[in-house]
Amino acid sequence: TLPAMRTPKDAIEEILGQAEPPCESRSLPLIQASGRVLAQEVVSDVDTPPFRKSAMDGFAVRRADFEGGEALLLEAGESRAGRPFAGTGVPPGSCVAIYTGAQVPDDCDAVVVVEKSERQGERVLLTDAPGEGQNICNRGEDLAAGEVVLAPGRRLTAADLSVLAAVGCDPVRVHRRPVASILTTGDELVPPTERPGPGQIREGNTLHLAALAERAGARVARVGLVRDERAELQKAFGRALEESDVVITTGGVSVGRYDLVAEAFRDLEVEEVFHKVAIKPGKPLWFGRRGRTLVFGLPGNPVSCLVGHEIFVRPALRRLEGEEVDAVRAVPRLGRWEGAPSPTSPREQYRPVTVRQDSEGIDLLTPLEWRSSADIVGLTRATAMAVIPPGERIRPGELVAYHSLF
Repeated sequence: TLPAMRTPKDAIEEILGQAEPPCESRSLPLIQASGRVLAQEVVSDVDTPPFRKSAMDGFAVRRADFEGGEALLLEAGESRAGRPFAGTGVPPGSCVAIYTGAQVPDDCDAVVVVEKSERQGERVLLTDAPGEGQNICNRGEDLAAGEVVLAPGRRLTAADLSVLAAVGCDPVRVHRRPVASILTTGDELVPPTERPGPGQIREGNTLHLAALAERAGARVARVGLVRDERAELQKAFGRALEESDVVITTGGVSVGRYDLVAEAFRDLEVEEVFHKVAIKPGKPLWFGRRGRTLVFGLPGNPVSCLVGHEIFVRPALRRLEGEEVDAVRAVPRLGRWEGAPSPTSPREQYRPVTVRQDSEGIDLLTPLEWRSSADIVGLTRATAMAVIPPGERIRPGELVAYHSLF
């Protein structure tokens, strides 16, 4: 017998346990790979740095030439990036002008910064007796040839692209993006291009869900409206199940006479995993699976829909793209509550707030006036959702967890 209601934590873990990343991967040029999930182990083919290099502009020296904290040395040449010192060696009593990133001559064991130098004809007076290896980056200091650079399951950042370029990993293998279909149900809905008639409203859930899904890494293949008729639901849902890794619907998941979504999915042999989560707003969330395809039935109210996506759907989409499980779990931050005492609820509450920092850098959370889970206009002013534990009341000045919406 299925439990009547999951806690949000249990629901997330169950969803992630059902999310199986596809085996398919493809090679992409590095210029296109930012934000994609790595599908290969990357091993360095070079030492980084590939030679001893200078960390500063200055002079490459022999420490043995310094007496009494300074040295007057003959300048034997220069070494700059891409053009190392051309001489056969650096004789005792000599130095080499050197620039950041340039190769340090083998005979030199330190670099004195240019600020500690004074030219005296063909010689340079250096007034800083250096320590061994001062201002030198050793070969292989950052990375050794044969060392694992990045592991599969990592979502590639802009900095990662530089690392991959440094080890010659171009193109790079990345996981296929999950394909999502997003369908909204309801006889009262019309497209945004139409003027609503009596009892009708314009539909916008598919638009913000599609944007959120793409931000989470999915490729949205299908969006659309479906009437509250069982045959139409079966036809639209069946087509979406055949071509998607994730099917997301909104509306029709409560217990009313025309809430037919769950029945339509059962007719299509989608196994129900759970229905209802102890969360406010968003309690009627429906979750099921057919084969490897995950199905989310989100409530139709816009705010409930948003909460359901951010807390439950987004981690699943990221996991389906091959991202590591520990990385996809949302880790809330802490902020200080600035509003009136929060209402209590037996369910975990998600309250829209704005976030600003005080002079000490502490996040301050100000709750917004929020009429109901249908108040999408109010939500546009929110920058985060505060998480209020079941049965608790948050008072001014207390710390509370929150999830950023950006």
